[in-house]
Amino acid sequence: MNSILMLLPLFALSCSDNDEIQNPGTGIPTEVVAPAITTTAELSVALSTDKALYSPGETVSFHADGTLPAGAKVRYRQGSEVVAEEPLSGADWTWKAPAADFTGYLVDVYTTSGTAETIYGTIAVDVSSSWSRFPRYGFVATYNADKTADKIASEMAFLNRCHINGIQFYDWHDKHHQPYGGEEYKDIANRQVLSGVVRNYISAQHAYGMKSMFYNLCYGALEDAQQDGVSDKWFMYKDAAHATIDNLPLSDSWKSDIFLLDPGNKDWQSYLEGKNDAVYANYDFDGFHIDQVGSRGTVYDYYGSQLNLPLGFASFINAMKEHNPDKHLVMNAVSRFGQEQIAGTGNMDFLYNEMWGSEDKFSDLEKVLRENSAFSAGKLNTVFAAYMNYNRSSAGGNFNTPGVLLTDAVMFALGGAHLELGDHMLCHEYFPNDNLKMTAGLQQALVTYYDFLTAYQNLLRDGGQPAAAQVYSGNPEVLINAWPPRLQSVATYARSFENRQVVSLLNFRQANSLSWRDLDGTMPEPQAVANLPMRIKAQGVKKVWTATPDALGGAPQELRFTEHDGYIDITLPMLKYWTMIVIEK
Repeated sequence: MNSILMLLPLFALSCSDNDEIQNPGTGIPTEVVAPAITTTAELSVALSTDKALYSPGETVSFHADGTLPAGAKVRYRQGSEVVAEEPLSGADWTWKAPAADFTGYLVDVYTTSGTAETIYGTIAVDVSSSWSRFPRYGFVATYNADKTADKIASEMAFLNRCHINGIQFYDWHDKHHQPYGGEEYKDIANRQVLSGVVRNYISAQHAYGMKSMFYNLCYGALEDAQQDGVSDKWFMYKDAAHATIDNLPLSDSWKSDIFLLDPGNKDWQSYLEGKNDAVYANYDFDGFHIDQVGSRGTVYDYYGSQLNLPLGFASFINAMKEHNPDKHLVMNAVSRFGQEQIAGTGNMDFLYNEMWGSEDKFSDLEKVLRENSAFSAGKLNTVFAAYMNYNRSSAGGNFNTPGVLLTDAVMFALGGAHLELGDHMLCHEYFPNDNLKMTAGLQQALVTYYDFLTAYQNLLRDGGQPAAAQVYSGNPEVLINAWPPRLQSVATYARSFENRQVVSLLNFRQANSLSWRDLDGTMPEPQAVANLPMRIKAQGVKKVWTATPDALGGAPQELRFTEHDGYIDITLPMLKYWTMIVIEK
């Protein structure tokens, strides 16, 4: 008897969708489709490329580090479809990227033996004429004499391997109101900044095709700003009588507190435009990463009028774009403050959300993505600035790998990206804080996760509509529920396209919290589930395949399925943190 049919009675006992346990039918299969290949992996070959993204038709250069087995071939796939393959004769080779723009590919080195294949290495390729369609954002935060050419090269090589296509330069400037400070100066924390180091970073990033974005507040000034031509009439005040300037108190060991201005004040905008011109004249930056600090409560301009900061943000963005129309712009929405107005300018390359305790649930990530899609009419993708293991950031130690990977799995499956990788890994809103380190295992896992995000970007971040998938488990010990996630269960998140359905399975069976922050670094490692029988509502199915960043280097596997009564039955090879199922019709 068919092994899947023998499992049918289990489905009605073990699966749920929106709290309703249903029997989805036990009819005789009307179609059986079986893939011919069995895939295993020996991931002993490390692959690299010369850029983080490529224009259509551009030549991609590859390098393989490791011993290539006899008979090795290289294969280029969009989704599960092979678009090209060829034998490998050496460790270095090239491939002309296809003409289709904004497309992700997975490249793997493999051998075959009869109906079995072995994968030895994988890497993604992003063919996109602009970084803003699928942003993968990183950062740098230190520019002193320790940043030698070799150090910069090593840092940027790792970011390139993770396909990071844009870099935020945090606290690179002299003064917030006068960012360019010459060839050597001190930043706000009195740390050394060498302009030569900043330029070396930019040069290294441009060689990889990355964009370099200088960071600054939209409304910051130091205590000596009036000596530098900033008028007291441009500031933001806590009272209608302009007696007290709104400010951010900082440590006495730092240069100054930061005093806040009205971002919508035209004279302030014109002043900063001139200062930014000096930045662009001295550095080859590609654009301006604009920051804010969230809601300030009730604040006033010099003349006693109450300020609407979100509208001021929009005015500031539009002024910056009008003054430098060829430069890129990104603006932080701290806890979503002003995001609708920021997105509404139409001048953002993508949307950027710094997430805090008021939005610390995994379900909040989906809410932000849904809002951002509405605010931008579905045109802009989202990057989350979300600091992991935050309560441990004041001490030394390592990041908690399970917490990081589960959060990245959820962000990526929902269609977002995560600002976390830079000249170190990010654990705090003060980016130079590098108290927590990546283990070698976490670093390698993140390479595969970023490969997965890039290779399957058209399924994860490129349209489609959220859809409630009906997914059932054939294992009574594995409960499945529709989004949002629940503890001790596997959550599904699905998107529907014209001719396919994409279902992500996210494993919360061993999770100890539904917060993405993993504040104390206690999220446990999930237990992998192998050979999970499943039933999914679908009909008219042509092919079913699956991929996970947790196995086979993210390579796709076609699955045998049976179709009956408007459902398909499959056996899922593996689920650890995140597995994606694609149903093609």
